[in-house]
Amino acid sequence: MSQDGAGVDLDKSLGYLLKETSSALRAAMEEVLRPLGMTVTHYSCLELLAQRPGLSNSELARGTFVTRQSMNVLLQTLERDGYVTRPAEAPVGKALPARLTPRGRRSLEKASAAVRAVEVRMLSGLTEAEQADAFRILRSMASSLRDGG
Repeated sequence: MSQDGAGVDLDKSLGYLLKETSSALRAAMEEVLRPLGMTVTHYSCLELLAQRPGLSNSELARGTFVTRQSMNVLLQTLERDGYVTRPAEAPVGKALPARLTPRGRRSLEKASAAVRAVEVRMLSGLTEAEQADAFRILRSMASSLRDGG
């Protein structure tokens, strides 16, 4: 608790614990992705494109929790390095839908295995029922915050 008695008791704050867990997860993911030449955002972008080919820069930015400008820089790098392709001109509107290349898919396969291992480690202390409860509870919390109630 803060020195003046007002504020949040960090030892009892679920929000603080969620942020601590999120930071630990990100650090563990960065550790296994670094040898593969990837960051969490790089990996997340490739994973999204594998599951939803043709997403736009804006959609990828929302899905990876970065700004459109950051995603644009990442996409340019991924395109230059042969992980994704985008058309020279937008088929509709201004969006340039991105797609994984074979190189991108091979890279993603290795990264996905590494990330799965981190998630298995994170969940190793929970039973299957506890894991199901955790998913349900976290989804409910996210939904409550998004919906404003």
